[in-house]
Amino acid sequence: MSNVIVYSSTNCPYCQQLKKYLTEQNVTFEERNIDLNDQYGQELHDMGMMSLPVTVIGEHKILGMNVTKLKKALAELSA
Repeated sequence: MSNVIVYSSTNCPYCQQLKKYLTEQNVTFEERNIDLNDQYGQELHDMGMMSLPVTVIGEHKILGMNVTKLKKALAELSA
């Protein structure tokens, strides 16, 4: 089980950017595509999130492609 989860959808350009960024940073992540599994959409809804992408890193829930927040959360994870 990965410590980083990315909620995405198939045709979301920001989701593609985020996954590319994480891959370039050598961050292993679990992708949860809401188009392929309704349960993932429900998990997002239960978190109070309505937009994509959402990255869950530990206790952090990061909306969109926010490099500053991603770096901070990843740094805490590896500390």
